[in-house]
Amino acid sequence: YNLGVIYREGQEGVAQDYASALKWYRLAAAQGYAAAQSGLGHLYGQGLGVKQDFSEAARWFHLAAAQGFAAGQYNLGGLHRDGHGVPQDYAAALKWYRLAAEQGFAAAQYNLGVMSRDGQGTVQDHATALKWYQLAAAQGFAHAQNELGVIYQLGRGVVQDYKEAVKWSGLAAAQGLPVAQFNLGYLYSKGLGVRQSLTEAAKWYRLSAAQGFAEAHYTLIRSERSRES
Repeated sequence: YNLGVIYREGQEGVAQDYASALKWYRLAAAQGYAAAQSGLGHLYGQGLGVKQDFSEAARWFHLAAAQGFAAGQYNLGGLHRDGHGVPQDYAAALKWYRLAAEQGFAAAQYNLGVMSRDGQGTVQDHATALKWYQLAAAQGFAHAQNELGVIYQLGRGVVQDYKEAVKWSGLAAAQGLPVAQFNLGYLYSKGLGVRQSLTEAAKWYRLSAAQGFAEAHYTLIRSERSRES
């Protein structure tokens, strides 16, 4: 398995080679090693070193998930959510996400938050969404931090608190998440929860736009035009 990781990542002076990673993962997976089974699922799901095959990805993720391997559970949940390689089934997605989330898997916690927010496979519940976002955000998961920023900015299921919005949007923005950089720029532009600073707003808008976030790009253009008029 470790050889597979080295080839997949191109570590220790070895050139990245997905076909070799597949070979070593397969040998370890055949012996029931859950991490290797999950690794095979990832390679098949992404089409790395092998033709993309979601059904085969689901098979390997399921073998790993059945052994309690959190990454396998998380990825199997994603396949059920999106209907890739298995029928779309939000209830199954929730089941596997929850098993991974209860092991502290931050991405699964975040996705449980999203599904609770959107009412996918469950009753829409902003309080439950908040709980899962908080758990993921506490581990530094940028998307969850951004969601908390939005929740506090809009007062969605919580008392509106712009300072908390700045805090969480700032943490996600500092990790380079473009939507959070845009949100932080907006808070600075309006002086919400922070001293108003158009210079600081423009900084975050530019960082977001540089990553292709369209709304940040258009906001900068509108700002330039307003200064010229």
